Amino acid sequence: MADIELMKLLSMSSPSKIVLLILDGLGGLPRPETGKTELETARTPNLDSLAVKGICGLVDPVGQGITPGSAPGHAALFGYDPLHSEIGRGVLEAVGIDFDLQSGDIAARGNFCTVDGEGKITNRRAGRISTKRCTELCRLLDGMIINNVTILVRPVREHRFVAVFRGAGLVERVSESDPQQLGVTPLAIEALSPAAAKMASVANWFVDRARKALETHYPANMILLRGFSKRPQFQTMNEIYKLTPASITVYPMYRGLARLVGMEALETGITFEDELKTLRENYDRFDFFFVHVKAIDSAGEDGDFDRKVGVIEEVDRALPALIDLNPDVVVVTGDHSTPALLKGHSWHPVPLLISSPWCRPDGVTGFSESACIHGGLGRFPATEIMPLAMAHALKLNKFGA
Repeated sequence: MADIELMKLLSMSSPSKIVLLILDGLGGLPRPETGKTELETARTPNLDSLAVKGICGLVDPVGQGITPGSAPGHAALFGYDPLHSEIGRGVLEAVGIDFDLQSGDIAARGNFCTVDGEGKITNRRAGRISTKRCTELCRLLDGMIINNVTILVRPVREHRFVAVFRGAGLVERVSESDPQQLGVTPLAIEALSPAAAKMASVANWFVDRARKALETHYPANMILLRGFSKRPQFQTMNEIYKLTPASITVYPMYRGLARLVGMEALETGITFEDELKTLRENYDRFDFFFVHVKAIDSAGEDGDFDRKVGVIEEVDRALPALIDLNPDVVVVTGDHSTPALLKGHSWHPVPLLISSPWCRPDGVTGFSESACIHGGLGRFPATEIMPLAMAHALKLNKFGA
């Protein structure tokens, strides 16, 4: 586990540049018919070339056997201990859409979902309704006042929204209503400490009112809430690593996470090519770039093996635009695995490559799970990626005399 205080001691500013490319949900499982994962099935000559010139391994975002959420998965990639740097999903979404969270506000990440006549969930994402439709539905829910608590509802993207609870006496220690499975009813929100009783009561009343307001708006006829949280305080990446960092992300949640750790969130378009254009246009302004690709994870969650393969191949075809900038360090990995066969996040380690002039190549000839398991970096915690990236960028001083 990387030690933040040690990184603060050793890190130094320099002109060298690091690009951390996160292919969300990258890891997969073999398709039974072929014995190959999505990454192993995809044609990736550019990623393979980086792997040949660099050094590879497998990383565990949280720990072996632990299935990570997106927030702890990314926190680990930035060098923060995911077990002691808890970031609520609600806060990430709120910060990501530039919502002005006030002291005492509690934010929850919401999904519009579909329930049947018995109230059982048939689609957790309401068929991924459009952002325009999400915006219309949020207006139906926004501004409710329950027990002197105002609920502010804002659209995020597609089926996702943020619900911010604003009022006195609210404590975020409550459970979630999302069972994260189909064929069951949404869960009642429960207080996880006596002090959170008011929050749980208000949240349950809000869910019930939302159900009544949405009952004629199939497929988005119910909501699910999770990630109740207040805004945390973290040491920034500039304070720890002496970096001037920027994020290039499409989805608001990841913009929010980047902002919480001190990155400047750059405006960009919706495609990977747009993100690379933003990288090129801002390349001289920063020395660290977090570039995020979401569509791989979305395909995995939808159980669409072929679509996940296709997105990986699209990323690879566009990759020369990044390579041509000649960063001092390129790191490619994911925040977690999302096998299409499981239709969700999993505990499997994620392939990693680090490309730099200062690498000691390890003989790996391609970028995949089966290749990276033989890489020179072995299998290690994702929190060690930042020290390795800093070292390969010659941004760490010697330790000790």
